[in-house]
Amino acid sequence: MKIVIFDVEPWECETFESLGENHEIVFEDGELDAAAADRHSDADIISAFIYSDFSRDVLQRFDDLGFIATRSTGVDHIDMDWCAEHGVAVSNVPSYGENTVAEHVFALLLTISRKIIDAADRTRRGDFTQEGLQGFDLKGRTMGVIGTGDIGMHAARIARGFGMEVLAFDVKPRDEIAREVGFDYVAMEELLSRSDIVSLHVPGNEKTRNLIDADAFDRMKEGAILINTARGSVVETEALLEALSSGKLSAAGLDVLPEEPVVREEAELLRSYFNREHHLDTLLADHILLRLRNVVITPHTAFNTREAVQRILDTTLRNIEGFIAGETSNLVSS
Repeated sequence: MKIVIFDVEPWECETFESLGENHEIVFEDGELDAAAADRHSDADIISAFIYSDFSRDVLQRFDDLGFIATRSTGVDHIDMDWCAEHGVAVSNVPSYGENTVAEHVFALLLTISRKIIDAADRTRRGDFTQEGLQGFDLKGRTMGVIGTGDIGMHAARIARGFGMEVLAFDVKPRDEIAREVGFDYVAMEELLSRSDIVSLHVPGNEKTRNLIDADAFDRMKEGAILINTARGSVVETEALLEALSSGKLSAAGLDVLPEEPVVREEAELLRSYFNREHHLDTLLADHILLRLRNVVITPHTAFNTREAVQRILDTTLRNIEGFIAGETSNLVSS
Protein backbone atom coordinates (compact mmCIF):
# COMPACT_ATOMS: atom_id res chain seq x y z
CA MET A 1 0.00 0.00 0.00
CA LYS A 2 1.00 3.60 -0.55
CA ILE A 3 0.64 5.73 2.57
CA VAL A 4 1.01 9.51 2.37
CA ILE A 5 1.38 11.55 5.55
CA PHE A 6 0.70 15.24 4.92
CA ASP A 7 1.42 18.30 7.05
CA VAL A 8 4.14 16.54 9.04
CA GLU A 9 7.27 17.92 10.68
CA PRO A 10 10.60 16.04 10.57
CA TRP A 11 10.46 14.89 14.19
CA GLU A 12 6.93 13.54 13.67
CA CYS A 13 8.06 11.24 10.83
CA GLU A 14 9.80 8.89 13.26
CA THR A 15 6.47 7.65 14.61
CA PHE A 16 5.39 6.39 11.18
CA GLU A 17 8.70 5.03 9.88
CA SER A 18 7.86 1.45 10.87
CA LEU A 19 5.09 1.47 8.24
CA GLY A 20 7.77 1.72 5.57
CA GLU A 21 9.05 -1.78 6.28
CA ASN A 22 6.23 -3.37 4.28
CA HIS A 23 4.59 -0.44 2.51
CA GLU A 24 5.53 2.65 0.53
CA ILE A 25 5.37 5.66 2.80
CA VAL A 26 5.72 9.27 1.71
CA PHE A 27 6.04 12.30 3.97
CA GLU A 28 4.81 15.70 2.79
CA ASP A 29 5.54 18.74 4.94
CA GLY A 30 2.81 20.66 3.12
CA GLU A 31 -0.95 20.33 3.53
CA LEU A 32 -3.18 18.20 1.34
CA ASP A 33 -4.58 20.21 -1.55
CA ALA A 34 -5.55 19.56 -5.17
CA ALA A 35 -1.96 19.67 -6.43
CA ALA A 36 -0.75 17.29 -3.71
CA ALA A 37 -3.64 14.92 -4.43
CA ASP A 38 -2.69 14.86 -8.11
CA ARG A 39 0.92 14.02 -7.19
CA HIS A 40 -0.23 11.14 -5.02
CA SER A 41 -3.38 10.01 -6.79
CA ASP A 42 -2.30 6.38 -6.33
CA ALA A 43 -2.34 6.64 -2.51
CA ASP A 44 -4.30 3.99 -0.61
CA ILE A 45 -4.08 5.73 2.77
CA ILE A 46 -3.70 9.41 3.60
CA SER A 47 -3.30 11.25 6.88
CA ALA A 48 -3.33 14.95 7.61
CA PHE A 49 -4.36 17.58 10.12
CA ILE A 50 -7.39 19.90 10.04
CA TYR A 51 -5.90 22.54 7.75
CA SER A 52 -5.67 20.13 4.82
CA ASP A 53 -8.35 20.18 2.13
CA PHE A 54 -10.55 17.09 2.38
CA SER A 55 -13.23 18.46 0.08
CA ARG A 56 -14.97 16.43 -2.59
CA ASP A 57 -12.93 18.15 -5.30
CA VAL A 58 -9.67 17.03 -3.71
CA LEU A 59 -10.71 13.55 -2.59
CA GLN A 60 -12.06 12.55 -6.01
CA ARG A 61 -8.54 13.01 -7.41
CA PHE A 62 -7.45 9.80 -5.66
CA ASP A 63 -7.91 6.64 -7.71
CA ASP A 64 -7.88 3.94 -5.03
CA LEU A 65 -8.18 5.74 -1.71
CA GLY A 66 -9.42 3.41 1.01
CA PHE A 67 -8.66 5.11 4.31
CA ILE A 68 -8.29 8.58 5.82
CA ALA A 69 -6.59 8.88 9.20
CA THR A 70 -7.28 12.42 10.34
CA ARG A 71 -5.01 13.65 13.09
CA SER A 72 -7.85 15.36 14.91
CA THR A 73 -10.94 14.59 16.96
CA GLY A 74 -13.35 16.53 14.76
CA VAL A 75 -14.13 15.49 11.20
CA ASP A 76 -16.09 18.54 10.06
CA HIS A 77 -13.22 19.40 7.70
CA ILE A 78 -13.78 16.14 5.75
CA ASP A 79 -16.49 15.55 3.13
CA MET A 80 -17.91 12.54 4.96
CA ASP A 81 -20.71 12.12 2.43
CA TRP A 82 -18.15 11.60 -0.34
CA CYS A 83 -16.30 9.08 1.83
CA ALA A 84 -19.50 7.13 2.48
CA GLU A 85 -20.40 7.15 -1.22
CA HIS A 86 -16.98 5.77 -2.19
CA GLY A 87 -16.43 3.33 0.66
CA VAL A 88 -13.55 5.30 2.20
CA ALA A 89 -13.14 4.60 5.91
CA VAL A 90 -12.28 7.50 8.22
CA SER A 91 -10.66 7.23 11.64
CA ASN A 92 -10.05 10.04 14.08
CA VAL A 93 -8.20 10.62 17.35
CA PRO A 94 -11.03 10.67 19.89
CA SER A 95 -8.93 11.66 22.88
CA TYR A 96 -5.45 13.08 23.09
CA GLY A 97 -5.42 16.34 24.97
CA GLU A 98 -8.26 16.84 27.41
CA ASN A 99 -5.84 18.40 29.87
CA THR A 100 -3.91 20.16 27.08
CA VAL A 101 -6.87 22.05 25.62
CA ALA A 102 -8.38 22.72 29.06
CA GLU A 103 -5.10 24.25 30.20
CA HIS A 104 -5.22 26.58 27.19
CA VAL A 105 -8.68 27.72 28.27
CA PHE A 106 -7.10 29.06 31.41
CA ALA A 107 -4.12 30.46 29.55
CA LEU A 108 -6.60 32.60 27.61
CA LEU A 109 -8.67 33.41 30.70
CA LEU A 110 -5.67 34.42 32.82
CA THR A 111 -4.31 36.50 29.95
CA ILE A 112 -7.60 38.42 30.08
CA SER A 113 -8.12 38.52 33.85
CA ARG A 114 -4.59 39.73 34.60
CA LYS A 115 -4.14 41.86 31.45
CA ILE A 116 -0.97 39.95 30.61
CA ILE A 117 -0.53 41.25 27.05
CA ASP A 118 -0.82 44.92 28.03
CA ALA A 119 1.42 44.40 31.05
CA ALA A 120 4.12 42.59 29.05
CA ASP A 121 4.03 45.12 26.20
CA ARG A 122 4.31 48.02 28.63
CA THR A 123 7.21 46.44 30.51
CA ARG A 124 9.11 45.80 27.27
CA ARG A 125 8.94 49.52 26.62
CA GLY A 126 10.53 50.14 30.01
CA ASP A 127 7.28 51.37 31.55
CA PHE A 128 6.68 49.79 34.96
CA THR A 129 3.59 51.79 35.92
CA GLN A 130 0.48 50.01 37.21
CA GLU A 131 -2.21 52.31 35.80
CA GLY A 132 -4.89 50.42 33.91
CA LEU A 133 -3.49 46.99 34.73
CA GLN A 134 -5.73 46.02 37.64
CA GLY A 135 -7.23 42.58 36.99
CA PHE A 136 -9.69 40.39 38.85
CA ASP A 137 -9.60 37.13 40.81
CA LEU A 138 -10.97 33.93 39.36
CA LYS A 139 -11.79 32.63 42.83
CA GLY A 140 -15.45 33.14 43.56
CA ARG A 141 -16.41 33.66 39.91
CA THR A 142 -18.88 31.38 38.15
CA MET A 143 -17.76 29.46 35.08
CA GLY A 144 -20.27 27.97 32.68
CA VAL A 145 -19.00 24.94 30.78
CA ILE A 146 -21.00 24.10 27.66
CA GLY A 147 -20.16 20.53 26.68
CA THR A 148 -18.80 18.13 29.27
CA GLY A 149 -16.83 15.65 27.24
CA ASP A 150 -13.29 14.92 28.36
CA ILE A 151 -12.03 18.45 27.65
CA GLY A 152 -14.99 20.22 29.21
CA MET A 153 -14.81 17.98 32.27
CA HIS A 154 -11.12 18.73 32.71
CA ALA A 155 -11.83 22.46 32.38
CA ALA A 156 -14.40 22.09 35.16
CA ARG A 157 -11.80 20.38 37.37
CA ILE A 158 -9.30 23.19 36.81
CA ALA A 159 -11.97 25.81 37.52
CA ARG A 160 -12.80 24.11 40.81
CA GLY A 161 -9.08 24.19 41.62
CA PHE A 162 -9.19 27.98 41.25
CA GLY A 163 -12.07 28.11 43.71
CA MET A 164 -14.67 28.87 41.06
CA GLU A 165 -18.29 27.79 41.05
CA VAL A 166 -18.99 25.68 37.96
CA LEU A 167 -22.24 25.26 36.06
CA ALA A 168 -22.52 22.94 33.08
CA PHE A 169 -24.82 22.13 30.20
CA ASP A 170 -24.73 19.01 28.06
CA VAL A 171 -27.33 17.05 26.13
CA LYS A 172 -25.90 13.94 27.80
CA PRO A 173 -25.14 14.84 31.43
CA ARG A 174 -22.48 12.83 33.29
CA ASP A 175 -24.02 13.10 36.75
CA GLU A 176 -21.66 10.79 38.59
CA ILE A 177 -18.55 12.65 37.44
CA ALA A 178 -20.30 15.96 38.11
CA ARG A 179 -20.78 14.96 41.74
CA GLU A 180 -17.15 13.87 41.94
CA VAL A 181 -15.82 17.13 40.46
CA GLY A 182 -18.33 19.30 42.27
CA PHE A 183 -20.51 21.11 39.76
CA ASP A 184 -24.16 21.28 38.77
CA TYR A 185 -25.89 20.72 35.45
CA VAL A 186 -28.41 23.44 34.62
CA ALA A 187 -30.45 24.50 31.60
CA MET A 188 -28.61 26.50 28.95
CA GLU A 189 -30.60 29.66 29.78
CA GLU A 190 -29.64 29.47 33.45
CA LEU A 191 -25.98 28.82 32.64
CA LEU A 192 -25.80 31.86 30.37
CA SER A 193 -27.55 34.16 32.85
CA ARG A 194 -25.47 33.13 35.88
CA SER A 195 -21.96 32.64 34.44
CA ASP A 196 -19.20 35.23 34.62
CA ILE A 197 -17.19 33.15 32.13
CA VAL A 198 -18.66 30.88 29.45
CA SER A 199 -16.34 28.23 27.99
CA LEU A 200 -17.31 26.22 24.89
CA HIS A 201 -16.45 22.52 24.50
CA VAL A 202 -18.81 21.15 21.86
CA PRO A 203 -18.01 19.60 18.46
CA GLY A 204 -18.41 21.56 15.26
CA ASN A 205 -21.42 20.27 13.31
CA GLU A 206 -24.77 21.44 12.00
CA LYS A 207 -26.41 20.99 15.42
CA THR A 208 -23.91 23.32 17.09
CA ARG A 209 -23.51 25.87 14.29
CA ASN A 210 -24.15 29.35 15.73
CA LEU A 211 -25.08 27.80 19.07
CA ILE A 212 -23.96 31.07 20.64
CA ASP A 213 -25.94 33.63 18.67
CA ALA A 214 -27.48 37.04 19.38
CA ASP A 215 -30.17 35.49 21.56
CA ALA A 216 -27.57 33.61 23.61
CA PHE A 217 -25.54 36.77 24.12
CA ASP A 218 -28.68 38.63 25.23
CA ARG A 219 -29.14 36.04 27.97
CA MET A 220 -25.58 36.46 29.31
CA LYS A 221 -24.58 38.64 32.24
CA GLU A 222 -23.38 42.16 31.48
CA GLY A 223 -19.60 42.07 31.18
CA ALA A 224 -19.32 38.28 30.81
CA ILE A 225 -16.29 36.67 29.17
CA LEU A 226 -16.47 34.09 26.37
CA ILE A 227 -13.75 31.46 25.84
CA ASN A 228 -13.87 29.34 22.69
CA THR A 229 -11.37 26.53 22.13
CA ALA A 230 -13.91 24.33 20.33
CA ARG A 231 -14.81 25.34 16.76
CA GLY A 232 -15.28 28.78 15.25
CA SER A 233 -18.63 27.80 13.75
CA VAL A 234 -20.15 27.42 17.23
CA VAL A 235 -20.25 31.23 17.66
CA GLU A 236 -22.08 33.58 15.31
CA THR A 237 -19.32 36.05 14.50
CA GLU A 238 -21.46 39.11 13.83
CA ALA A 239 -23.32 38.57 17.10
CA LEU A 240 -19.97 38.22 18.89
CA LEU A 241 -18.82 41.56 17.47
CA GLU A 242 -22.03 43.23 18.60
CA ALA A 243 -21.73 41.73 22.10
CA LEU A 244 -18.15 42.98 22.39
CA SER A 245 -18.95 46.46 21.10
CA SER A 246 -22.02 46.86 23.32
CA GLY A 247 -20.25 45.77 26.48
CA LYS A 248 -22.42 42.69 26.93
CA LEU A 249 -19.09 40.85 26.71
CA SER A 250 -16.17 42.51 28.45
CA ALA A 251 -13.70 40.23 26.65
CA ALA A 252 -13.27 37.07 24.61
CA GLY A 253 -10.51 34.48 24.37
CA LEU A 254 -10.58 32.62 21.06
CA ASP A 255 -8.42 29.80 19.79
CA VAL A 256 -10.69 29.34 16.77
CA LEU A 257 -12.38 31.53 14.17
CA PRO A 258 -15.01 30.69 11.53
CA GLU A 259 -12.43 31.11 8.77
CA GLU A 260 -9.02 29.48 9.26
CA PRO A 261 -6.18 30.16 8.76
CA VAL A 262 -6.99 33.56 10.27
CA VAL A 263 -6.73 36.60 8.06
CA ARG A 264 -3.65 38.66 8.87
CA GLU A 265 -3.41 41.14 6.02
CA GLU A 266 -5.84 43.04 3.82
CA ALA A 267 -4.12 41.56 0.77
CA GLU A 268 -4.92 38.05 1.96
CA LEU A 269 -8.54 39.01 2.57
CA LEU A 270 -8.95 40.42 -0.92
CA ARG A 271 -7.15 37.51 -2.55
CA SER A 272 -9.41 35.06 -0.72
CA TYR A 273 -12.47 36.99 -1.84
CA PHE A 274 -11.53 37.11 -5.49
CA ASN A 275 -10.66 33.42 -5.41
CA ARG A 276 -14.14 32.85 -3.94
CA GLU A 277 -12.69 30.64 -1.24
CA HIS A 278 -14.35 32.43 1.68
CA HIS A 279 -17.31 34.61 2.55
CA LEU A 280 -16.24 38.24 2.58
CA ASP A 281 -18.52 39.23 5.47
CA THR A 282 -17.08 36.50 7.71
CA LEU A 283 -13.53 37.38 6.76
CA LEU A 284 -14.15 41.03 7.53
CA ALA A 285 -15.61 40.10 10.91
CA ASP A 286 -12.57 37.94 11.70
CA HIS A 287 -10.33 40.77 10.56
CA ILE A 288 -12.02 43.15 13.01
CA LEU A 289 -11.76 40.64 15.87
CA LEU A 290 -8.00 40.49 15.37
CA ARG A 291 -7.79 44.24 16.02
CA LEU A 292 -9.91 44.46 19.16
CA ARG A 293 -8.00 45.12 22.39
CA ASN A 294 -10.46 43.12 24.49
CA VAL A 295 -10.08 39.98 22.38
CA VAL A 296 -7.22 37.50 22.75
CA ILE A 297 -6.80 35.22 19.73
CA THR A 298 -4.42 32.30 19.33
CA PRO A 299 -4.01 30.36 16.04
CA HIS A 300 -5.84 27.10 16.90
CA THR A 301 -2.94 26.09 19.09
CA ALA A 302 -4.77 24.83 22.19
CA PHE A 303 -3.84 21.24 21.29
CA ASN A 304 -0.22 22.02 20.51
CA THR A 305 2.03 20.64 23.19
CA ARG A 306 4.76 18.12 22.50
CA GLU A 307 3.01 15.52 24.65
CA ALA A 308 -0.41 15.97 23.05
CA VAL A 309 0.96 15.89 19.51
CA GLN A 310 2.82 12.68 20.29
CA ARG A 311 -0.42 11.14 21.58
CA ILE A 312 -2.09 12.18 18.30
CA LEU A 313 0.70 10.56 16.27
CA ASP A 314 0.64 7.34 18.31
CA THR A 315 -3.13 6.96 17.94
CA THR A 316 -2.96 7.73 14.22
CA LEU A 317 -0.29 5.07 13.77
CA ARG A 318 -2.48 2.52 15.53
CA ASN A 319 -5.43 3.53 13.36
CA ILE A 320 -3.40 2.99 10.17
CA GLU A 321 -1.95 -0.31 11.39
CA GLY A 322 -5.45 -1.46 12.30
CA PHE A 323 -6.83 -0.63 8.86
CA ILE A 324 -4.00 -2.53 7.17
CA ALA A 325 -4.69 -5.52 9.44
CA GLY A 326 -8.44 -5.35 8.79
CA GLU A 327 -9.21 -4.28 12.35
CA THR A 328 -9.84 -0.56 11.99
CA SER A 329 -10.18 1.38 15.24
CA ASN A 330 -11.75 4.77 15.99
CA LEU A 331 -13.98 4.65 12.91
CA VAL A 332 -16.15 7.70 12.37
CA SER A 333 -19.50 7.36 10.61
CA SER A 334 -20.75 10.03 8.23
